[in-house]
Amino acid sequence: MSGDPKNAAGGPSNTGRTEAQVFMISVAAQLAGMHAQTLRTYDRLGLVTPQRTSGGGRRYSARDVELLREVQRLSQDEGVNLAGIKRIIELTNHVAALQERVAELSAEVDRLHAGYRPDLSPPQRSTALVVWQPRNRR
Repeated sequence: MSGDPKNAAGGPSNTGRTEAQVFMISVAAQLAGMHAQTLRTYDRLGLVTPQRTSGGGRRYSARDVELLREVQRLSQDEGVNLAGIKRIIELTNHVAALQERVAELSAEVDRLHAGYRPDLSPPQRSTALVVWQPRNRR
């Protein structure tokens, strides 16, 4: 990192910035109530994937720490194995992505509806049935 001031967690300082706070592995492990080696294992298994520094060091966001706590809860309190936890995380992320997409589409429908002008829309085609009968010629 290029001379940025560090916060107590080892991440960039938020002084005058809107960057999210990040934590070194030791701090994240302490916040999650785990050993640092457990975090490395979870990273290797793809359960919680932290950001990486240019030197390869792990940097955990507050969301990552929250996810670590959830992994621990599912494992210890619910008895879910790590493969099951990984699937739960994948499905949760998929549902969140779908909900975001539904919100985007809903906003698009609202935007289109707000801009709808019947006077500019194409005329409606008639669905009436017309039966032609020739005249009797006498």
